[in-house]
Amino acid sequence: MSYHLFEVFGIELEYMLVRSGSLKINPIVDKLLTKKHGTLTSDVENGAIEWSNELVAHVVEMKTNGPTPDLDSLGDLFAKNVREMNALLQEFGTELLPSASHPLMKPDEEMKLWQHHYSKIYALYNRIFDCRGHGWSNVQSMHINLPFYDDAEFEKLHAAVRLLLPIIPGLSASSPIFEGKYTGFKDARMQVYKTNQKEIPQMTGRVVPEQVFTRTDYFDHIFAPINQAIKPYDTENILDHHFLNSRGAIARFDRNAIEIRVIDIQECPKADIAIAVLIIEVLKLLVGEELIALEDQKNWHENELFEILDRVIKDAEETLVQNERYLNVFDLMGNVTVNEIWKKLFERVKEKISSDHRSTLEYILQNGSLSSRILRSVGEEPSEEVILKTYRQLADCLQENRLFEA
Repeated sequence: MSYHLFEVFGIELEYMLVRSGSLKINPIVDKLLTKKHGTLTSDVENGAIEWSNELVAHVVEMKTNGPTPDLDSLGDLFAKNVREMNALLQEFGTELLPSASHPLMKPDEEMKLWQHHYSKIYALYNRIFDCRGHGWSNVQSMHINLPFYDDAEFEKLHAAVRLLLPIIPGLSASSPIFEGKYTGFKDARMQVYKTNQKEIPQMTGRVVPEQVFTRTDYFDHIFAPINQAIKPYDTENILDHHFLNSRGAIARFDRNAIEIRVIDIQECPKADIAIAVLIIEVLKLLVGEELIALEDQKNWHENELFEILDRVIKDAEETLVQNERYLNVFDLMGNVTVNEIWKKLFERVKEKISSDHRSTLEYILQNGSLSSRILRSVGEEPSEEVILKTYRQLADCLQENRLFEA
């Protein structure tokens, strides 16, 4: 079934399994799913939320079980599933850990691929890309799926998503630390995302999708080069181009949706869903041409948008945006931070946002991205002990569905 713009939504959240106490990753998602389902499976339907495995054996995904028109109750629904997962994991001395990167994991030594359903696909990915790096085995994100009905709606939605994409990590960055050290990037997940698939650059492109606004053009300019580039590696023809496309927003023509993938997972579903709501409300403004005409949105080349995104990946909400044409979209001038852009957009749409989401967003805009709050908590050259203390607090935030205060 096809839906119209903003009629329904799909949200996906990823979490890592860690040993309680030490917080070392624990690759037992198969045991979690087996305990819930009774037998080993890669997907468990739990009412309105579905649980499933990911590429690596220590990451579990929970997602809306089909499209939903109701965003307001999703935070509580995901939080309830978090508590249920944690209760099941207690037997194994394990719990869920939020944020988009594990601060102490050493992927070269600790990564284990999922060994069950779809393992043939994951093994092929590992053979091509070597999935032991942080970009494959130490990244957790939120995906937002937004529907479009036909080419006319795809054109509007794709234009809007492309234009907003560069500043989204300014709201959501939560991955500042790899292997016990500040990486220099507040969104280290997106920093490694850029070069994850350097062996086949057609898969990620410039992260910001190309200027394609019809199904036919998308297949010609994005899918065809991907399919051509993967041929020498995928000799058994088991990989699908929807699965291979790794841009920061991908068109899923198999379900008529655009999936936004540049959003780091937060400390709790309350924060994730509030961020999703703000992004969606701003996309509505762009689709409705309230900020800038559609033709002007389409005129932005991916290289120019990538330049902005690249800087935001480093400094998140503190990034100074100097591209005057981009600032003009939001009726701003001079050197303006990404945080100031988001504050202005929030003021524009806040009346359409529930009071609970509003207060969450006000907190984030006032106190900074989760990355900034983590860095304030651990200090400039943190010891492992200090890092563990902060991330134990984050695990508590996830269990209790509350915001992290540095």
